[in-house]
Amino acid sequence: MLPVNVVQRQFEAYNAHDLRAFLETYAEHAELYRAPSAQPFASGKAAIAELYATKVFAVENHRADLLGRMECGTKVVDHERVFGLRAQPFDIVAVYHVESGLIERVWLFPAE
Repeated sequence: MLPVNVVQRQFEAYNAHDLRAFLETYAEHAELYRAPSAQPFASGKAAIAELYATKVFAVENHRADLLGRMECGTKVVDHERVFGLRAQPFDIVAVYHVESGLIERVWLFPAE
């Protein structure tokens, strides 16, 4: 499966708050980073599941709109507008690294 297709499946599951489908797009050892930190804020599928089940998908009316997408080999770069997690919508750039049909790493760059 092409990296962009994996990321699209992840994005759709994210907006549906479908934790099972969301996690199916991630490798067991996946890591999530929030720039500029060099340390992951979630490491491994179990930690990602806990984070999204309790802090993200638990928020009613939360969603993201896709504003733009680029592909470059194993990388997919999304520009998203996120609603519901803060008082006001905010923009974020997410860089996904996909290998063997699964997301291995994600770097999140929130707009300030």
